[in-house]
Amino acid sequence: QVQLVESGGGLVQAGGSLRLSCAASGRTFSSNAMGWFRQAPGKAREIVAAISWTGYSTYYADSVKGRFTISRDNAKNTLYLQMNSLTPNDTGVYYCAAARLRAALTLIRDEYDYWGQGTQVTVSS
Repeated sequence: QVQLVESGGGLVQAGGSLRLSCAASGRTFSSNAMGWFRQAPGKAREIVAAISWTGYSTYYADSVKGRFTISRDNAKNTLYLQMNSLTPNDTGVYYCAAARLRAALTLIRDEYDYWGQGTQVTVSS
């Protein structure tokens, strides 16, 4: 059974940092694109960052560019999201996802086949 399990969320003050991890099990994703999405209360799920299978290509939403860093450790089958200078607008449930048929990074939500259960990030002002 394929599983993506996020961890590292929590409550943090504005200006603080968190590091999210996404551990995959059941299959290896070392050849697959992966990404982080978030869903704020009352809003649609949006892509935050994406990464190619090698880790050499990355994408960031404008709202997080310069503050968040996506990375992966294929040997550990783990995806990361380092989040710095957090603001209340970053509050939401963060999901990691993997694209079964894509090696190059993708921004298309429908191309992500596997999803984690999400981890809550709350940034207080």
